[in-house]
Amino acid sequence: MAPTPIVDIHTHVYPSTYLTLLRSRTEVPYLLDLPDTSSPPRLIILPSDDDPALPAHQRGRPIDSSYSSINQKLEFMKTHDITKSVISLANPWLDFLSPEEGPQWAEKVNKELEDICSTSQDSLYAFATLPLSASSSHIISAIHRLKFLPHIRGIIIGTTGLSQGLDDPALEPIWSALESAKLLIFLHPHYGLPSSVYGPRASEYGHVLPLSLGFPMETTIAFTRMWLSGVFDRHPKLKVLIAHAGGTVPFLSGRINSCVQHERHFPGNEGGGRGPKRYLKEVLRENIWLDAVVYSSPGVNAAVEVVGKDRVLFGTDHPFFPPLEEGKEEWMSVETNVQAVKVALGDDKHGVTKLLGGNAIELLGLDVAGDC
Repeated sequence: MAPTPIVDIHTHVYPSTYLTLLRSRTEVPYLLDLPDTSSPPRLIILPSDDDPALPAHQRGRPIDSSYSSINQKLEFMKTHDITKSVISLANPWLDFLSPEEGPQWAEKVNKELEDICSTSQDSLYAFATLPLSASSSHIISAIHRLKFLPHIRGIIIGTTGLSQGLDDPALEPIWSALESAKLLIFLHPHYGLPSSVYGPRASEYGHVLPLSLGFPMETTIAFTRMWLSGVFDRHPKLKVLIAHAGGTVPFLSGRINSCVQHERHFPGNEGGGRGPKRYLKEVLRENIWLDAVVYSSPGVNAAVEVVGKDRVLFGTDHPFFPPLEEGKEEWMSVETNVQAVKVALGDDKHGVTKLLGGNAIELLGLDVAGDC
């Protein structure tokens, strides 16, 4: 066990309930079982993955047992001295379901997540999923049910909300319910940018452009729309954890703020538009947390600079980005993120301890008394 707790707040799983759902589908997203049963099924998660011109074994991504096995998750934690993990359903969550289907599948998935955590040797907590395709009343009911699941510490959502983005006025009762329940919102990308921005040769580069650039920009735009529309003015106690160190928010926050100050559409300039009342810096320091899944010390430094070292949390993005060498137990992606934190904080050993685990323990109320 590590001498100080390490908490992984960005670690995904496809529980068996969810895999059953994907296997029942023939449209994106779905799980494609191959004729060769010795090969793992393929997850067809994006429209670009569903190319009939490609052989089945080349579509999407292979989903081996590491995506669903809790024993492998626990072994991964042991290998990397991770004390606690807060697991979450990986994208695309339940956004694709009909309004009628969403609530029942959300209840099934969240119950399985709770069952996994309760039998995990006190190692796991979870972020729940919501049926965002359903009516507001059903979504709020799902939020209220989470208080009966003791290992749930928040919820994970994508960037589209109810399909119109996170500045959608229809989300107001959802934000209110989450604020009242004091549940952390883990904002995670999936939809990326329009494929046209990657150009006609995008397929030659695999998933590099969508994952490295599309995801961070998607997240940045989603959060900025929340702020611009006044979500944090109306819900000052809302708590949001933004994936991948906030996308490009740390780097662009000054530019975003300057554009708002000079926007004639907003009050205080020449226009009658509403605009945000609270300054971006205030929202970032009071409502926002960032994970440290950024793979570089400059990225960690930027995250710390914009939200403070009390509001940056360690994560691994397991089971994505596995070792490049077959049979290697240590994951380069994990080692890179740990080193990025240590290099960024330098001689501030207390700060390193906070980023690697202390901040998450305090924010989420995790019990680590018997682990240290």
